[in-house]
Amino acid sequence: MKYSMLLAALLSASTIMAANEMAQPEVITTTQPSMMQVSDSKKEYLLTEKKDVRISVTGQGVAPMNTVSPAQAYALAKRAAVADAYRLIAEKIKGVRVDGQDLVKNMMVQRSTVRTSVDAMVRNANIIETTFKDGLCEIEMEIMLSHSQFAH
Repeated sequence: MKYSMLLAALLSASTIMAANEMAQPEVITTTQPSMMQVSDSKKEYLLTEKKDVRISVTGQGVAPMNTVSPAQAYALAKRAAVADAYRLIAEKIKGVRVDGQDLVKNMMVQRSTVRTSVDAMVRNANIIETTFKDGLCEIEMEIMLSHSQFAH
């Protein structure tokens, strides 16, 4: 049996917290990837030995129209929302590969294709909150990154 699942690829909330071991974490709302260096005129948010980075995202999933029961609709929407949240975390940590191609004929664009992909392993992500309303499931998920996870 095939189920049609729609993944809403909207990032409704994205926060990054830089936390010192002893101090209360400072909340930083940004669209910059967590481990990217930004220019000298802005603050740098880097993963260091003394700082952990918390990445928090909200994944969204829509319940299919042709379900047998409300419980099935909820389960499928939740599964789509969890998959979306994992993808959003992977995009923040590893980045997104973007491939584009344009077909131009007589100085006019005939066809334009853009493909995006992400390739990452996400472990130890925690679901913080789940909400389901009007067929839309939203999952708030977070992951803590520490320097020891990436040191070899």
